[in-house]
Amino acid sequence: MIAIRPVATRADRAKFIDIAYRLNAHDPNWIAPLRSEVAETINPAKNGWFSHAEGQLFLAERDGEVVGRISAHVDTLALTMPADKGFGPGAGQWGLLEAEDESVAHALIATAETWLRNRGLNRALGPISLSIWEQPGLLIEGFDHPPTVMMGHNLAEQRGWIERAGYTPAKQLVTYDLDIVPDFPPIVQRIVAAGEKNQRIVIRRVDKSRFDEDAAIILAILNDAWRDNWGYVPLTPPEIADVGRKLKPIVFEDLIRIAEVDGEPVAFLITLPDLNEAIAPLKGNLFPFGWAKLLWWLRAPQCRTVRVPLMGVVKRLQASRMASQLAFMMIEYVRRDTIAKFGATRGEIGWILDDNQGMIAIADAIQARINRRYTIYERTL
Repeated sequence: MIAIRPVATRADRAKFIDIAYRLNAHDPNWIAPLRSEVAETINPAKNGWFSHAEGQLFLAERDGEVVGRISAHVDTLALTMPADKGFGPGAGQWGLLEAEDESVAHALIATAETWLRNRGLNRALGPISLSIWEQPGLLIEGFDHPPTVMMGHNLAEQRGWIERAGYTPAKQLVTYDLDIVPDFPPIVQRIVAAGEKNQRIVIRRVDKSRFDEDAAIILAILNDAWRDNWGYVPLTPPEIADVGRKLKPIVFEDLIRIAEVDGEPVAFLITLPDLNEAIAPLKGNLFPFGWAKLLWWLRAPQCRTVRVPLMGVVKRLQASRMASQLAFMMIEYVRRDTIAKFGATRGEIGWILDDNQGMIAIADAIQARINRRYTIYERTL
């Protein structure tokens, strides 16, 4: 018999974290996250997202053994978004699903749905863990290689479990794989060269000595560029502080660009070295020696892969040729520095909404190919 109970104690939280390591241990492509990072994510005192959200963690037990977990949560800002943009009134979420088998998964999902109904919500979306800005969606394609930094990976069986629980796809997200060693196609090179002759355009590196100022510039562009995207929820000051704290150790000036036109910042591109390559051998633990290995790697990362998690161009330029030109210039400049200074040979772009025609056109132009697909599911409660 399966028993579901809410996480209520520190020991429960440890069990909630531990079950993922046991259930995914056989998957060679699952990257064990740092336990300390997971602990912060589920702790309302450590995760700024909880400043506008509430949630409950649940454990599933069979014969006294933990066999699964799930989170149920409601984001008050998501409730204020337009209904045709993914969330909106009545929309709750669940995520962080791990289950030993389908019966456990269905019991956990049903428990999360009951929690949402009890708060007057009439629609469930999942998996979203926990914020849309963290790890949204279920991996449905791309199980043959490990995820890059800040991307999710799950058991392939979960797709069938979720769909047989009555869920249908609400949105698909994709990532693109790119061999960054060869030069880009001639047409892209010509676009970049033309941009370099345009004295109105300046592409600059971020300056870590004024990290907060440049972060504010990037955030302003992001909020303007993404505000009409499906699933968009504005980042709040507590979340921004969290992002800055977490990303600062892997922010390198050569990998992030801000584009200015006539002196005004209008676009940005963030690239991160694939931290997963460094943490994979640690098996989720910084102690006893993992912290030293990680700090050593962070001093001068050498990695096979870099990931572009975010790129944006202000809304007023998005339908113009200037937008694609700025994107190609930023991508090319980062590509050069990535090869020369970080030893990378591969790039991953995403996630990208599957109907984001502008980004898809850019990915096609630089001959990137879809390597992973994620689905966010929904069900009326």
